[in-house]
Amino acid sequence: MNTEVDPTSPRRQALKVLAGAAAMLAFGTRRAHTSPAPFRLRHILGSCMYGTTKLAEIVPEVRKSGATHIDIWPRVHGDQREQMEAMGHERFAELLSEHGVKLGMLTHYDLGPFRLQKEMAVAKKLGGTLLIAGSAGPKNLAGKKLKEAVRSFAERLQPHVAAAAKHELTIGIENHGGALINSPDSLRWFVDMAKSKHVGIAMAPYHLPQDEQLLAKLIDDLGPRLVHFYAWQKGMGCHKKLPKEQELLQMPGRGKLDFRPLLSALKRSGYAGWTEIFMHPVPRGIPILEKTAKTTDEINRARRYLEKCLAETS
Repeated sequence: MNTEVDPTSPRRQALKVLAGAAAMLAFGTRRAHTSPAPFRLRHILGSCMYGTTKLAEIVPEVRKSGATHIDIWPRVHGDQREQMEAMGHERFAELLSEHGVKLGMLTHYDLGPFRLQKEMAVAKKLGGTLLIAGSAGPKNLAGKKLKEAVRSFAERLQPHVAAAAKHELTIGIENHGGALINSPDSLRWFVDMAKSKHVGIAMAPYHLPQDEQLLAKLIDDLGPRLVHFYAWQKGMGCHKKLPKEQELLQMPGRGKLDFRPLLSALKRSGYAGWTEIFMHPVPRGIPILEKTAKTTDEINRARRYLEKCLAETS
């Protein structure tokens, strides 16, 4: 007697439905028990932290600093962008590969926001995704005049943002001291007026009021338009020559700024950009500490502080 169930029978169809439902229930249960990945900072190493040290000496430090990507700076803060040209892009790519490092971004305060297009091709070719520059426009404005100047800048930037989009890149505008995009309001207005996801704010707390709650609220307001974060505080400034221990107060964990509210805001927003531990030495173009290993040690000290702060956030 043949007991095989007819595949087209109602019974067979019902069994298939039950089996499918059981499988979906099991899958759903597994997903319910899978915790979301914890928020982590994605560190990137700024080449200018080492002054004009050779790339062959800096690139091996990237992994040692807890980063996987490098931010390449030109003169006057460093000269690694010029070194890239001297050695050739192919050799630079080989150097990165030899040490398991990737290009993350090119910083170009020297070019400003309207002369980045040639660098877009370079960044794209080498795997970078971000270009950083300052803003452009009149200074020392407030109120309606500032808002209109920000609107004008956002409009002038449109063709450059379109070019970045074609290269699958993003432009980050830093809130540099004394620049058009500087105050908290100007940052908010800019992201409201420059709608593209291919442009956003590279936030430098150094150039903003050293008020943790204000800075955290600004991070909340910027949301996904925050495309880069400098772990950098005012300390005692970076324009006058100071004893090294005072100059280093710009670094996380040394000055007075409590980074916990800022990191909590980054976590709330699901910030996925890079965090760059940063400071400026005086004069520009020198390493933050004399020896390469000491510079990396100081960056790691700051990174441990940030990780501790992050662990203490809700």
